[in-house]
Amino acid sequence: MTFLALVAALLIEQMRTRTGSNPVYGIFRRYSGLLERSLDGGRYEQGAIAWFAALAPAIIVVAGVSIYLSRVAPPLALAWNIGVLYLTMGFRQFSDEFSATLEALRAGEIPVARAQIERWRGRASEELSLQEIARLAIERGLVGAHRHLFGVIAWFAVFGAAGAVFYRLSAMLCDSWGARSSSVEAAFGVFSRTAFKWIDWIPARLTAVSFAIVGDFEHAVDCWRTQAHTWHDANDGLVLAAGAGAVGVRLGSVVGVADSAEMRPELGTGDEADVALMIGTVGLIWRALVPWLVLILLLTVANWLG
Repeated sequence: MTFLALVAALLIEQMRTRTGSNPVYGIFRRYSGLLERSLDGGRYEQGAIAWFAALAPAIIVVAGVSIYLSRVAPPLALAWNIGVLYLTMGFRQFSDEFSATLEALRAGEIPVARAQIERWRGRASEELSLQEIARLAIERGLVGAHRHLFGVIAWFAVFGAAGAVFYRLSAMLCDSWGARSSSVEAAFGVFSRTAFKWIDWIPARLTAVSFAIVGDFEHAVDCWRTQAHTWHDANDGLVLAAGAGAVGVRLGSVVGVADSAEMRPELGTGDEADVALMIGTVGLIWRALVPWLVLILLLTVANWLG
């Protein structure tokens, strides 16, 4: 059932991409925002309580429905899993931003690509060159593929629909509560950031391994081993380093000029990012999906055989 649900959700997403924001995510953001306003007193313990309060209702409901349907109506349980995956993966919707940036660069419309990458990352991008735009798009594409596809699959394969929901919602809390930079406000988000670090520990390594398998294995492993730890987020750094090495592209480094410059560690090896390497990144991601599907199929068949 796991394999069938996954394949069906991927096919539905390709044929019927959601337009606009995810309504379920919108409800969760409003609920987590309410918890934040009610419980945020700038303390670590309050952040931990809010994190559990935010996740528990959704996980209990999804797990309860899954268990009930699996016992009384397996076909409905399959449909439920497909629906949950369709709402939690969202990779096609996320990848559309990557595709829009790629098409603008292919057409030579640099201002359009700058505007797209600015909307995507939420930072001023009027000074970016073509190579910098391509570099940022590849970085966000690799991390997005992991967060919206591979990480969800990993948790779904082990814990079912509740696992997929748990992974995506914990990632959202990490991005909203855990991304604070102010020392006064940061304590509330420390728990969400730390929790997601451990939640994502195994999925990030599985994603990196899959990139290495379907790409340049030697360079992917070398970049993973020597560069991943330099990135500000260890798991994202691992995914980016392995992906950059597998594609043969240089990521990270300085982006922007003068006062707006961002200093980041260098990742990967090979050529400067460009349109061709953006296309190569798309190919890497879809090739990396194949071993995941094969492994889940084997596990599903083994389960059927008892």
